[in-house]
Amino acid sequence: MTHSAIEMTIEPRRRDLGGFTVGRVLPYARRRMVGPFIFFDEMGPAEFAPGTGIDVRPHPHIGLATVTYLFDGEIRHRDSLGFDAIIRPGDVNWMTAGRGIVHSERTDDPKRRSGQRLHGVQSWVALPDDALETEPSFHHHPRETLPVLRRNGAELRLIAGTAFGAASPVRTCSPMFYLGVEAAPGAEIPLP
Repeated sequence: MTHSAIEMTIEPRRRDLGGFTVGRVLPYARRRMVGPFIFFDEMGPAEFAPGTGIDVRPHPHIGLATVTYLFDGEIRHRDSLGFDAIIRPGDVNWMTAGRGIVHSERTDDPKRRSGQRLHGVQSWVALPDDALETEPSFHHHPRETLPVLRRNGAELRLIAGTAFGAASPVRTCSPMFYLGVEAAPGAEIPLP
């Protein structure tokens, strides 16, 4: 007898944000969240011609954490704590808003001049009740610091949490696992 743990499949709802599309998976009418994840957006893939890029102007967040992970391209993060970081493919930016933070995400000048392909994921993680008013923080984790695992011919990068006996250096406020998976079509990877 086989048992499938897949309860439903959610197709991303695509929206054009002026130059690139975002595919939103969460929230969904029949599934508001998965574990602590309350938003899950795929950015692109998009090709930006020289002289163009993304310009997400300064905006606030409270009571959650945002996680940015790129497959292609670069984004410059700036925030009200004074952090200024370039995120590249395989890196993780984890921003805990807590009692409040303001940040922007833009194409940095060198990539704006040359043009770039941009593709990535941004997710929002609900903070537990006892962490809602925590001090805001920002942590950038280069790809080299993240564990890489191999299972059934697939490469799994442990973005956050613990899985398969490994732990990511990304600090979270609740138990979870968040994996970046590169697998051949039809590959099966049992979840921990």
